[in-house]
Amino acid sequence: MRASDLRAQTKDQLNDQLVQLKKEQFNLRFQKATGQLESTARVRQVRRDIARILTVLDDAPRAAAQG
Repeated sequence: MRASDLRAQTKDQLNDQLVQLKKEQFNLRFQKATGQLESTARVRQVRRDIARILTVLDDAPRAAAQG
């Protein structure tokens, strides 16, 4: 997932994607706790994707205010 791809999406699409990633993060935490987690790298990837989406959502009002 790239930030440039995220900027091209609408706010609703980003919010839907954010909800989906938060659910996946929750499931990954449960898998880790029960010892069933196969891909530990996915935890990091999901966390960073969430941060990217939140950053793009936060930057949108600033970009509109600047012109």
